[in-house]
Amino acid sequence: MEQVNKKEASEQRFKRIAEVRTNAVLDRLRILGNLSNRQMYSYSEEDIDKIFSAINKQTKEVRAKFNSRKEKKFKL
Repeated sequence: MEQVNKKEASEQRFKRIAEVRTNAVLDRLRILGNLSNRQMYSYSEEDIDKIFSAINKQTKEVRAKFNSRKEKKFKL
């Protein structure tokens, strides 16, 4: 019974923190989108490609952390 409560508390904590952090990321992406205003900023397609390449790379790395349950140990 105690382990069920601990798991539930762990799930609630995850959801609470995940919502805050996800909303923070989404807010920062919206702010990044403000740079698209060509009247205020000058940029090249290469600049945009670099930005989104970095974002996509980091997203894939973070996603991989959620997909791998544990690190594989070395075996001969």
